[in-house]
Amino acid sequence: METADVTLKQLRALLAVDQAGSFRRAAEALRVAQPSLSAQIQALEKALGQRLVERSRSGALLSPAGREIADRARRVIDAVTALTDYAAELHPDLAGSLKLGVSPTIGPYLLPTVVAQLRRDHPELKLHIREGPPSALADQLAQGEHDAILTQLPLNRTELIVEELFRERLFLTLAADHPLSAATTVAVGDLAELEVLSLEPHYLLHAQVADLCETFGARIARGYEGASLDALRLMTGMGVGVAFLPALYVRSEIRPGSEVTARAIRGRAITRPIGLAWRRAAGQAPAFQKLAEIVRAVFRELDAEVSARGVN
Repeated sequence: METADVTLKQLRALLAVDQAGSFRRAAEALRVAQPSLSAQIQALEKALGQRLVERSRSGALLSPAGREIADRARRVIDAVTALTDYAAELHPDLAGSLKLGVSPTIGPYLLPTVVAQLRRDHPELKLHIREGPPSALADQLAQGEHDAILTQLPLNRTELIVEELFRERLFLTLAADHPLSAATTVAVGDLAELEVLSLEPHYLLHAQVADLCETFGARIARGYEGASLDALRLMTGMGVGVAFLPALYVRSEIRPGSEVTARAIRGRAITRPIGLAWRRAAGQAPAFQKLAEIVRAVFRELDAEVSARGVN
């Protein structure tokens, strides 16, 4: 009996359902409509002559045959990825198409300069950028939606290679009329009992800020989690609380005379690690190593601008 061809899109749809446990969440992870995802699964089941997914009101589980097919699908996708990465290695320079996932707490404040340099020095490279929180980015990378991701660390995924690129400083930001803004730096003892604003919990920065609050005796402002760094800055400016914001964001969005000020903690280097990750099946791909070098160099330049403005 003649059957339809099996496609990588169908295999990725199956792996997404396995990862998410439901068609709705799998469709969201792949950023496709749920009917489109269901059609991919149905086409794969028809092509293989097997029921692969058991559907129920509580979600979706792979059938025994589905689990076996999913295991093989991962190996197929890894092999295809390794093949395309090997082909990329044949080029001595960055070229072709590269899909980069990036955290929204990093991308808007770092990538414009990175992209400008890539466009100037590597015009044959087509960089496709998509933002998302670290947990979603890692899943999407593992499923083949990205070739690499730029994100805050740690990223504990055994199927990925993770290379730390730099450590970005965090500054305490306060309303311009806050008593602590009068000093050029803030003492650790002054942080006790401060109300600290944070991002939503699915950002790694949230966990880091929570740890800082516990260390310094400050309090996380519950019920005021921001969906973006801009939201934290605006709430800080309105006196809702204070916030720890990254250096590149401070460089881009906080200027002298604005409604908030940025201060370093005296005698303490507070940083967050930023890294580049790609699938282990790709090996030590030269394209990723080259991209890592460029991102590091750009960060050093931008971070120096922050210090030159007197925020240190």
